[in-house]
Amino acid sequence: MTSPSAKYTHKLAGQRVLIFGGTSGIGFCVAEAALEHGADLVISSSNQTKLDKTVARLKETYPTETAKQTIITHVCDLSDVAHLDAHFEALFQAATSGGTKKLNHVVTTAGDALQLPPLSDVTAAQFYAAANVRCVAFAVMAKHLDKYLEKFPSSSFTLTSGLRGRKPAPGWSLMTSVCGAVEGLARGLAVDLKPIRVNVVSPGAVYTEMFEHFPKDQLEGVLQMFKEQSTTGTVARPEDLAESYIYLMKDQFVTGSIIESNGGALLV
Repeated sequence: MTSPSAKYTHKLAGQRVLIFGGTSGIGFCVAEAALEHGADLVISSSNQTKLDKTVARLKETYPTETAKQTIITHVCDLSDVAHLDAHFEALFQAATSGGTKKLNHVVTTAGDALQLPPLSDVTAAQFYAAANVRCVAFAVMAKHLDKYLEKFPSSSFTLTSGLRGRKPAPGWSLMTSVCGAVEGLARGLAVDLKPIRVNVVSPGAVYTEMFEHFPKDQLEGVLQMFKEQSTTGTVARPEDLAESYIYLMKDQFVTGSIIESNGGALLV
């Protein structure tokens, strides 16, 4: 029996996807998933060594795909707020091969160390630091998308917030406000960048490399706590979350929306 034309699984074939934070965790799995769907990749990070290791990992896992599909890497320091425009211009020139091949999708899973000071110690500087990489940088970046991203409903820009934006926890006031700012930014950009679609993925607890910072004797207790705070009794894998980002690239009728992937944590 002849197979159908695979109009669903091939939706991203030949498209170019830029991923911020694609060297680890959720971002790396988004890169894997996009590669499996036939997309060309542009992966950005603040560290060239991490980028080189990421390409090597992808080539080892996907020798056929990486031989046929393009993978571009480019260093971009999102924390350098004074020079963001110059950084983005250089990145987009590299990502689009000098403007000859526009992007189809931009995804950010980038983040830096969480700012979780006690409320009594919060300063303006800490607030700015908490927001720079996760929100401010992409508000600045958005003005470049008109030039470098295809202006069709098939194109998308996907940001990342987090469960604590909807369900605060003690000591999380700063990061809760950042998550809320990301979601507000996405709604505004969905209007200002139309017909390009802009959405947000809001993850719950995801078992990524960040958990390596917990002492081994504490890790199991932390994971058990997150499991009990869900209705699935599980902690997500980054490959689970990657599906949300792929969906937002493929569904050409979703914009200004938040995709929740939190194991039912909002219900507990």
